[in-house]
Amino acid sequence: MATNDNHGENSEYFDGWKAYDKDPFHPNRNPNGIIQMGLAENQLCFDLIKDWIKENPQASICAPEGIHQFSDVAIFQDYHGLKEFRQAIAKFMGKARGERVVFDPDRVVMSGGATGANETIMFCLANPGEAFLTPSPYYAAFDRDLRWRTGVEIIPVHCHSSNNFTLTIEGVEEAYQRAKESNIKVKGLILTNPSNPLGTMLDRSTLESLVRFVTGKNIHLVCDEIYAATIFSIEKFVSVAEVVEGMDSSEVNLDLIHIVYSLSKDMGFPGFRVGIVYSFNDSVVACARKMSSFGLVSSQTQFLLASMLDDDKFVENLLSENLKRLGKRHRVFTLGLKKVEITCLPSNAGLFVWMDLRHLLRDNSFESEIVLWRIIIDKVKLNVSPGSSFHCTEPGWFRVCFANMDDETFHVALRRIQDFVSRNKAKVVEKSTEVNDQSSSDNVKKQKWREINLRLSFSSRVYEDRIMSSPRIMSPQSPLLRA
Repeated sequence: MATNDNHGENSEYFDGWKAYDKDPFHPNRNPNGIIQMGLAENQLCFDLIKDWIKENPQASICAPEGIHQFSDVAIFQDYHGLKEFRQAIAKFMGKARGERVVFDPDRVVMSGGATGANETIMFCLANPGEAFLTPSPYYAAFDRDLRWRTGVEIIPVHCHSSNNFTLTIEGVEEAYQRAKESNIKVKGLILTNPSNPLGTMLDRSTLESLVRFVTGKNIHLVCDEIYAATIFSIEKFVSVAEVVEGMDSSEVNLDLIHIVYSLSKDMGFPGFRVGIVYSFNDSVVACARKMSSFGLVSSQTQFLLASMLDDDKFVENLLSENLKRLGKRHRVFTLGLKKVEITCLPSNAGLFVWMDLRHLLRDNSFESEIVLWRIIIDKVKLNVSPGSSFHCTEPGWFRVCFANMDDETFHVALRRIQDFVSRNKAKVVEKSTEVNDQSSSDNVKKQKWREINLRLSFSSRVYEDRIMSSPRIMSPQSPLLRA
């Protein structure tokens, strides 16, 4: 199990990270290196967190002011977790959702990040060979988190650009019936809300429909809400906990509703490995808690966070400032792309944009998407993630993360994208002029664009031939070129 290939590490999603690790950008030491835009990490409010730590040294057992707590924290802790920590997490989950719902600390189960939490809930709810539906495009590492060790299958609910990749109850029903016809037992539906990689949210009406659907089918609903506090529009995030609280008891079976949460995105603490399983089902809470002994949060981390998250003034300011900074970064990035006629899926949450580069593809194929992706990594020196790694059914979409870097690096990355597209555009316009001498048809222009644009980019014909002749480039499911 540990040595099989189902981890998904040999994919373009992780290959981009490997390329960055070999040649990381630094403004002075390596200004021509690769900029990491494939990591959904939130570093925009680190200054506020550092200031709090400096002002509250008693919150750390590593500081003289907190050393008197060392003996209590360093000894063995029950896998229920520190009571103060669970209370602080429940309180923060409420604040991150506008305090429109109250969470019970006794239902908070620790795990090693959202990765561990997602795997834990799968172990609790399904047997090997059984399946969970999930909307696609979906988080690239779900194949690892949900399937690798559990043996649970993933059945995509395909969403499309024609309606902005909106999840519909009709699509869920169709995927459910398709699985049933294939004799696959569906145990539930898992959602990332807000969506990774789309940066969009599900509205209350859709969530209510999904709750009714799983209740009617007697299957589980797992909502991964790790981006709950990254909403930078006036629209409010609606948690499934808020939805079920307002529904009639005849429409919802609370034993089927579960939430996965983490501090990795909302606070920018992926290195702290704080994942949470929160279930309305007592049996699931008990099972998940027993399994949590394999992925506990360190007592030192619990001690620090209990104090930090209990500081109401700090938390409220952090959440407010985080949204302002995310909104500004998103606005600057999308407007900067718009200047070179690159559009993104309209979004209002998350740490990334879903960028549309379909017009840069040589043809409408995943092979062309991978060629373009290789050029962006090797020549433009940006690690972005191609849509095929998120199981998108349409080639040409890319997830681009914008919150994991400082302002200087961010503007360098934006200029690189703009320069790349502008150079292609200028050459294509020149070539299209020649075409216009023979025909003024827009269709001809479009065809010529697709035929020549990648050849005019930073690549050479030899480079392109080498990539296209690789036997690994066969489909979005195949192991693709290593960095």
